[in-house]
Amino acid sequence: MLKLSALYLFVHYTRIMKVDTPTSRDIADLAGVSQATVSRALRNSPLVRQETRERIQQIARELNYFVNRNAAGLRTHQSNTIALLLFDETEGDAQINLFFLTMIGYITRAAARRGYDVLVSLQQLTDDWHIQYQASHRADGLILLGYGDYVSYREKLDALAAANTRFIIYGPIVNDQPGHFLGCDNETGGFAATEHLIGLGRKRIVILGDTSQRHPEFASRYAGYAKALTQSGLDLAPELNVYADNTEDRGYEAMRALLSSDLSFDAVFAVTDVLAIGAMRALMDAGKRVPDDVGVVGFDDLPHAAFVTPALTTVQQNIREAGEGLVNAIAGLIEGEPVESIQMAPRLIVRDSCGAAGGRAR
Repeated sequence: MLKLSALYLFVHYTRIMKVDTPTSRDIADLAGVSQATVSRALRNSPLVRQETRERIQQIARELNYFVNRNAAGLRTHQSNTIALLLFDETEGDAQINLFFLTMIGYITRAAARRGYDVLVSLQQLTDDWHIQYQASHRADGLILLGYGDYVSYREKLDALAAANTRFIIYGPIVNDQPGHFLGCDNETGGFAATEHLIGLGRKRIVILGDTSQRHPEFASRYAGYAKALTQSGLDLAPELNVYADNTEDRGYEAMRALLSSDLSFDAVFAVTDVLAIGAMRALMDAGKRVPDDVGVVGFDDLPHAAFVTPALTTVQQNIREAGEGLVNAIAGLIEGEPVESIQMAPRLIVRDSCGAAGGRAR
């Protein structure tokens, strides 16, 4: 219920009814705030207190007020659109990164709440790809998901920053990285996964994935893995660092090759869930029991990780929090609000693929 006097409401509603449509100025007068606050509240900006947002939005509903986005765009040269650019690192008919596909739903919902449309596109890494969006008014800002080889991709980030493009990238956290980022504390996550396996008695732990600097996130997960082994007095064996591109098929193939090498190991920490699921399939196809013979931990907590057999123990990146955080950050940059890069805390989700203490080496 609005806490406004009956006389105040009568005077202002009478004045408003004499014009064709209510304005943000009318809402500001009724709410006792500035027009800028009204604008932010109608975009669900977190800079406006929840109580104030609700009061302003209630007034807007009662006045049948709506934002003419086309007219606003003409005045501000903005499209009210966020470009969501997915990097497609797969070939042919292979699936696009499942982690990012899962995140799209949360991004589009969060954008709708803030009054933005989302233009979803695969990244085209031409020399001037960055100006095809903000500079041409196709989008007011960019969310970048995935990057392929970060060493070469870094040049694109530098170009975006030099062109004063509003952008945020999910994932890599690198010193002196241009622009804004949102990502997970991957080293802490890698440490938690490995420490959990060690606590279950596993001593020969494979790390599966591309842990080079081409993938800073995976390299950080490796750093956490190495830290946990070192602190526990276990050897950091180079032969247990097994390369695989980030698909289920590559995880399967890498694990099959490892099994044929007759190398002794009793656990696998895969740097993504898709690699972990591929590895588990290869282990079971080879007659190995998961987790009795080999414990497995993944990273990401994809929705289907809980439904594979056995259910996958994994390090959770909160996909909902990530999607909403990306939208709030890019909307803040577009709207001139203060924005900081964010590093999210991971959480170990324990399921069935590790087993109880006392697992034995194969």
